[in-house]
Amino acid sequence: MVQMEIKLDDLSGLEIRALLEEHLRSMYSISPPESVHALDINALRRPEISLWTVWSEAQLLGCGALKELNMHHAEIKSMRTAMAHRRKGVARAVLAHIIEEARKRKYARLSLETGSEPAFEPARRLYESFGFEYCGPFEGYIDDPNSVFMTRLL
Repeated sequence: MVQMEIKLDDLSGLEIRALLEEHLRSMYSISPPESVHALDINALRRPEISLWTVWSEAQLLGCGALKELNMHHAEIKSMRTAMAHRRKGVARAVLAHIIEEARKRKYARLSLETGSEPAFEPARRLYESFGFEYCGPFEGYIDDPNSVFMTRLL
């Protein structure tokens, strides 16, 4: 198992910029543009969003963000594991961290949007393993055959 350190990130480093660019390229290669809900670096700098990065020594392994929707509800955004570090527990570690942070912030509900395509099956299984259940669109999303919505109470 790789030693991991999770840090609140200010989005100024070259490594996180590169990972987020990889994330956006990947999302646009899998889903039609109107179904891509991934945020670019400028959108992730909004005050209602916190983003954490996962590191092993000086190597960036992945990231994940928490977006406050209101004082009771938050959304998981920008979950990404660097290609070279998949299947090492990075997403599981950052998801556990985000859920714990959401509890500390006293949110009652945590939701997310992910893709319906086969490429997103590992992500859906991960969220299911943390108790997320399928639900309808929330907070401005609309029904979309390329999107899956999940939620859980905290």
